[in-house]
Amino acid sequence: MQSGAIGKCRRSGRHARPGKVTVLAIGRAVPEVMIKNEGLADNFFRDADVDDPVLLAKLRRLCETTTVKTRYVVINEQILRENPNFLIEGASSVGARVRISGDAVTKLGMEAATEAIREWGGLVSDITHLVYVSSSEVRLPGGDLHLARLLGLRQDVNRVMLYMLGCYGGASGIRVAKDLAENNPGSRVLLVTSETTLIGYRKPSRDRPYDLVGAALFGDGAAAMILGTDPLPVKETPCFELDWAGQCYLPGTETTIEGNLTEEGIIFKLGRELPKIIEANVQPFCDPIIKRVAGNLQYNDLFWAVHPGGPAILNAVEKQLDLEPRKLQSSRQILADYGNISSSTCIYVLDHMRKHSLKLKEVNEGVDTEPEWGVILAFGPGITIEGTLARSLS
Repeated sequence: MQSGAIGKCRRSGRHARPGKVTVLAIGRAVPEVMIKNEGLADNFFRDADVDDPVLLAKLRRLCETTTVKTRYVVINEQILRENPNFLIEGASSVGARVRISGDAVTKLGMEAATEAIREWGGLVSDITHLVYVSSSEVRLPGGDLHLARLLGLRQDVNRVMLYMLGCYGGASGIRVAKDLAENNPGSRVLLVTSETTLIGYRKPSRDRPYDLVGAALFGDGAAAMILGTDPLPVKETPCFELDWAGQCYLPGTETTIEGNLTEEGIIFKLGRELPKIIEANVQPFCDPIIKRVAGNLQYNDLFWAVHPGGPAILNAVEKQLDLEPRKLQSSRQILADYGNISSSTCIYVLDHMRKHSLKLKEVNEGVDTEPEWGVILAFGPGITIEGTLARSLS
């Protein structure tokens, strides 16, 4: 049952408050190659010329337990044909990986940003700030400059790069973009996240069991947002308002998620204790957030845009916050359709939620039936928890 505070807002309509940052548009982009988890393990081991029944059986199980059905990836037969050392144990391949990944994330970021700008309807010259997020490239100048140049942004556009944040990078990008928009009245901020797994793609090995999780779980893709305060009537249509954003790190957990750049690309390590750590710490992080909203709201009175790092993480959040299963429906759907796209995933979840809400609104003759207030939540190296208190607008 919804609280009186939310019900009252519904009846009077949901409109952006003066000076509060709103999301004015969202865009997405994925590579052309789509892979299915069904049969992936056998194909991967065949292509990598690996004969290890024990390891193969483990990857088959992971392809089922991750609940991922489809993903989109940059890696393809041509890239592997031209770069055979990607699948040679110990071979130096970092140069080629960085080059191909840099080109790929720029292309994907361009496509997502173009979609967001088209939906927004404003002029490229009106974009005052660019926030760029990626854990998939290492180069100077960075992807922020390449995007600014290719999109035709102003020479004096203010750029910020957020590198190597992993899965909480998208939520961090939202926080930074929010702060920029809030402190620069009249500004329009373009946020772009872009990721590819190519930089860490390698053949299966018993020495790197974490690689199997990546092979079964992670995908590639980019996301973009336009953010700003005081939307222009008629010309701009906000879908979310961002009330507060913040993060915390958990001391003593810095080795739970690790990634190191080597001659073979980035090698990741993911600790099995991660879901338990999140389960133990998510409520202390979220409790103060919902207290910012009047009306004594409970967790199930909110919408939840949770980064789907994997089913175990979603299960941990659902269990600890005692959420109804439908609360994480969008997170689970994005996980099934795209896998974990690192920093881009939480924006995909938000986009799915707004489209689902619009469909429900149409069915209910223009009445908002979904919660007004909600939380955007992501987790990553540190262990870092990043969150945003948001409002869903009409």
